[in-house]
Amino acid sequence: MPHVPTRTRPTGYPGYSETLPRRPESAAAARRPVRVALAVWGLDTLAEDGSLIVSELVANAVEHARRESLRVTVERPGAGRVRLGVVDFSRVRPLRGEPEPGNERGRGLVLVDLLAEEWGTELFPWGKRVWAELRSGGEG
Repeated sequence: MPHVPTRTRPTGYPGYSETLPRRPESAAAARRPVRVALAVWGLDTLAEDGSLIVSELVANAVEHARRESLRVTVERPGAGRVRLGVVDFSRVRPLRGEPEPGNERGRGLVLVDLLAEEWGTELFPWGKRVWAELRSGGEG
């Protein structure tokens, strides 16, 4: 499987993105651009939560999306803010459910909801981006 390198945008809206295969092992690969971006931006304190959030968003896309790939995006809309996203080719919005006791499944969006300042879905004609925003020290 060829590796597509993380692309940075040197000018304009700051961000990192990476296209990954829609497979469970891509959750681990998705954490890399998150950690790189946060280190470059001096937002290392958000790395643990950001890594967990992007892992859960990728896992959700792997299970529910279609086609062979997904795209991870890491953007910095403000000095102390980071927006993580997973873009896929399904227009079905994710639903935050209540996991049943003892069931390992159904906890992803519950974790995202607990860790993120806010999260949501942007629909496109061909798919969607599920995003979550983190803030460092209440900055924005």
